[in-house]
Amino acid sequence: MRIDCSRSVERRASFGLRLRRATQSLLPVTDGGPSMKWLSPILLVSATFASANHELDNRNLVSGQTLYTNNCASCHGAKLEGQPNWRSSNTDGVLPAPPHDATGHTWHHDNGLLFEYTKLGGKGALAARGIANFNSGMPAFDGVISDEDIWDILAFIRSTWPKRQQQFQKSVNPPH
Repeated sequence: MRIDCSRSVERRASFGLRLRRATQSLLPVTDGGPSMKWLSPILLVSATFASANHELDNRNLVSGQTLYTNNCASCHGAKLEGQPNWRSSNTDGVLPAPPHDATGHTWHHDNGLLFEYTKLGGKGALAARGIANFNSGMPAFDGVISDEDIWDILAFIRSTWPKRQQQFQKSVNPPH
């Protein structure tokens, strides 16, 4: 089973349309139309970048790197490179550990899913989101790594990505 990452793009597009409609309704109307048409695009752009990314801000990257090395590197690689053939299921139906560098898909996912996937394990995180019977090799680290340490690991991983992937990943986080 493959996870459809395009849903986050659809969610952002839908959010943008709803936001555009909402901001249009807030603008003063004269002669049947908004008098400050220039304000809507500015509000839309600023709201789009006001995503909830604070969970990964101001984290201890040195601690995150050490925790990654001690808890994650054995599967995901010392250089975040993942396991070979990570896109193809093994004979037991489990996908090998994906890379967490820019060549993987970690940066396509929001902070909440990345946190849940680490804490609850692959099967638990996807079950919490309504995806049942997914055979994941990702173990749960609940009770092994604290929540704060999980956030440090995720912040370390994000810090290794090029700016483009960091910006994209920030954009998939829902605002709150």
